[in-house]
Amino acid sequence: MAEDVKLKPRSLSGKGSLARQVLEIEAEAIQRLADRLDERFDRAVELVVNCRGRVVTTGMGKSGIICKKIAATLSSTGTPAFFLHPAEAIHGDLGMVVEGDVVIMLSNSGETPEMLRLLERIKRLGVSMIACTGNASSTLARNSDVALDVGVDKEACPLNLAPTASTTAALALGDALAVAVFDRKGFRPEDFAHLHPGGVLGKKLMRVSELMRTGDRIPRVAPDTAMSEVIYEMSRKGLGITSVVARDGRLLGVISDGDLRRLLEKRKDVLQLKAAECMTCNPVTISASDLAVQALHTMETRKITSLMVTDSEKVLGGIIHLHDLWRTELV
Repeated sequence: MAEDVKLKPRSLSGKGSLARQVLEIEAEAIQRLADRLDERFDRAVELVVNCRGRVVTTGMGKSGIICKKIAATLSSTGTPAFFLHPAEAIHGDLGMVVEGDVVIMLSNSGETPEMLRLLERIKRLGVSMIACTGNASSTLARNSDVALDVGVDKEACPLNLAPTASTTAALALGDALAVAVFDRKGFRPEDFAHLHPGGVLGKKLMRVSELMRTGDRIPRVAPDTAMSEVIYEMSRKGLGITSVVARDGRLLGVISDGDLRRLLEKRKDVLQLKAAECMTCNPVTISASDLAVQALHTMETRKITSLMVTDSEKVLGGIIHLHDLWRTELV
């Protein structure tokens, strides 16, 4: 009996592998797309920036999935947007599109039947339309306010059939459009944090003002406070530190558990002293407008657990403790 012949599995990462070819084809598609950017892209950005309503993205099949991502990226960067399924649109959901909206229609061929039926209705509404298509002479391209070319020479699929390079190019163009729009709008890190309160990115962009303790929660004593009262205040507020504050609210210094221990090692009359005699002058502080991650970095670098929050005049406004940062899962 002849021995069974065992075939060696094809390499997945070799120099001539199919996987590598796919990545190279898709990377080339994006590069060629970048080389074709022109004034049409600038006009598309203007339409979205000046949109008085919402941006509506629509596409069938794989193009529809890409449209969902584009709408999500626009929304998360300050431009209200949503995805509209073209088939559902012509069966009642077209009422979601109103005057002042901008519609982005994605179709590689530019001749997708469902898209052309929707195109007719969109034109009647009189809203602005941006077409993203691989066919510059298509019906979709010819009837849009701006037609963006997302065509590719070939798909990464060996059969040149499955949408691969074309959807990658369309997704990249959508990202480019969203980024260009939020740059034009002056979108700031704090705006991003406001729209992402529950995510890791939003937490990283939180400000000290959102986490600091204020009012009666701040441990504070006057310069002439007896050390017995200082210890009581430190114990009562439970942060292992207290601020020493002047009558006008300016921070003069701090007294920490560590300061107290070191004093007790050196002197026997600590309880007869005043706060001003025991405090650490010019302590490390932070601004309420600084990022919480900056406060964390300062604490880790200085090996401390609390930071006093002051303004430009050194007036005390709050305190932030390492435990406050732990609750945000930044640590």
